Amino acid sequence: MNWAHLSYGAMAEVAVGVAMLAAALWLYRRPAPATEDGTGGYGSQGAVILLIIAAILLIHGLGGLEYHPSAAEIEAAQMR
Repeated sequence: MNWAHLSYGAMAEVAVGVAMLAAALWLYRRPAPATEDGTGGYGSQGAVILLIIAAILLIHGLGGLEYHPSAAEIEAAQMR
């Protein structure tokens, strides 16, 4: 991937996405407090939400949602 084509906004979006991904992994792997029966666990709904938002930010920041016309669409536009 050529990182030179990323705008400052896209680079910031990728940086925030990576930071959110790291926070989500830390939050998910953090041991939960022990419950009354003495068993703690892992996992957090907040971590899963952060993970989903981070994935969307990374996909968008890296250009995965950009529109790329097909060859037929380019040809049709040139014929107009």
